[in-house]
Amino acid sequence: MSTPETDQVTVRRAPRIPAFLFVGGAVGVIVTLVLTSLYPADPAVGFAALFAYFALYGITGGVVLGAVVGIIVDRVSSRRAKTVTVEHVTESDAE
Repeated sequence: MSTPETDQVTVRRAPRIPAFLFVGGAVGVIVTLVLTSLYPADPAVGFAALFAYFALYGITGGVVLGAVVGIIVDRVSSRRAKTVTVEHVTESDAE
């Protein structure tokens, strides 16, 4: 014989924070590339070294910005959470 048990659970759609971090880092690299390309590079240093140096800051800033956006989206999604009733049925072995 089966015995149903009901329970209240909260259902919501949660964002994937690593995706926000990755996209933020990628945007940081692109912004760094554009900003580094706008100004002439020092011939003693070179463009690649200058870009790599500033990319450290661009990636870090992009990841932080992506994390902030991900946290904001997570807060908004938690407000839209719904409580539903679920039924858990356990079957007993018939002998």
